[in-house]
Amino acid sequence: MNIDEVLLQSTADIVRQAGAIIEQIAEAGFETEYKERHDPVTTADHAANDYLKEHLLALLPEAGWLSEETRDNADRLDKEYVWIVDPIDGTKEFVQRVPQYAVSVALARNGEAILGVVYNPANGECFTALKGAGAWLNDEAMKAEHPSKQRLTVLGSRSEMKRGEFEPFQDVMDVAAVGSIAYKLALIAAGRANATFSLGPKNEWDIAAGVILVQAAGGRATDKAGAEFTFNQRDTLTNGIFAATSEDFPRVLELIKGR
Repeated sequence: MNIDEVLLQSTADIVRQAGAIIEQIAEAGFETEYKERHDPVTTADHAANDYLKEHLLALLPEAGWLSEETRDNADRLDKEYVWIVDPIDGTKEFVQRVPQYAVSVALARNGEAILGVVYNPANGECFTALKGAGAWLNDEAMKAEHPSKQRLTVLGSRSEMKRGEFEPFQDVMDVAAVGSIAYKLALIAAGRANATFSLGPKNEWDIAAGVILVQAAGGRATDKAGAEFTFNQRDTLTNGIFAATSEDFPRVLELIKGR
């Protein structure tokens, strides 16, 4: 086992523990507040964020820190490495006790995600990836491969489905509702569907771990225009997200561009 694999395993252990903290708080009861756009944040988000920050920075002290639940510090922009973290991606689902939320942690080096862990503590699914080494679900190798048929299986968010954002594609795809975008990306990496996409802006912490999962599993993940991501930017909003199996990527990208 080389040092990168050791780092991945240590990161996964920390993420699993953060997930355990989240589930313990869920059972005991939690408080919920709301941000500017009525996005919920709970005491579980904050507790997981505190645990992750303490232990991930202890694991790699030279790294910067970018998290949804931490006030941003521009010092991260000068770091070679940065942890990109969402303590609970899919807090709406967590509040509603829908088991489609996840802890999302990525490590980027010079703007490229090189390590990722997405953990759904409700289902016990831990997705991990390391650039150049592969991707795994609960330590079993996984591939971003899904049978390609005339009608594609695509994962979408409930809110986007309610807004009718998938209606232009209803003749060519079946859309299944899944909460967290990090979890959707992990499911693409595991071969559970052909593609997922979100055409609105996403923050880096929403997608960084999922992007490396898909890439390491042999799929493709870009913004909605097909451009590669560069992480640890001053403006953390990206131009949407699109991920698919390598076989389905060109077809779905053309559909999105033709919208």
